[in-house]
Amino acid sequence: MMHREYRIVEIFETMQGEGYNTGMPSVFIRFGRCNLDCPWCDTNYNEFVMMTGEQILAEVHKYEARNIVITGGEPTIQRGIEELLQVLKAEGYYLAIETNGLKDVPVEIDYVATSPKRLYSNMYEKRHLSQADEVRIVVDGDVQAFCAQIEALIPAKRYYLSPCEVDGDFNMLETIRQLGQLNATRGENKWALSIQTHKLAGIE
Repeated sequence: MMHREYRIVEIFETMQGEGYNTGMPSVFIRFGRCNLDCPWCDTNYNEFVMMTGEQILAEVHKYEARNIVITGGEPTIQRGIEELLQVLKAEGYYLAIETNGLKDVPVEIDYVATSPKRLYSNMYEKRHLSQADEVRIVVDGDVQAFCAQIEALIPAKRYYLSPCEVDGDFNMLETIRQLGQLNATRGENKWALSIQTHKLAGIE
């Protein structure tokens, strides 16, 4: 039985709102705490409750979706998360993770979406994921050099730019301008736009 406790901000069912899996019905398990401190972060990752693995499973079982998104905060810093993931995997769930890409993800994960942060570009030179399914970079300034850095460090099937939200405003114009700059010198596998469609659609 899973008596280990985890820091949980929330568990809820919705549709994935961004990236390649947009529209996929999913159960989100949002863990507390993060190893970064981005000023524009939209998650209260320091407000959490402690839940045992059994309690988390009981909550997940309330929902119909068979895709689970492990997110945060930063899920890779959670102690003993592998134990929880192994149980979910054994129950047939498809496991996706959203991570900042500074630490390796557990082997149980089926789909890796990483969102490296420009403010911490020096940290990624020292440690980073070896690969990912998708990379999403938030345009919180001039990200051209950082995108090139991450593309060289983290091979991925897909690369996305996302607008930065501050107080409800998205820098969409700046994002598509920089997207155009990125793609002007690329051949195949161009960068694409990923927006938080769940916010536009009025869902969680």
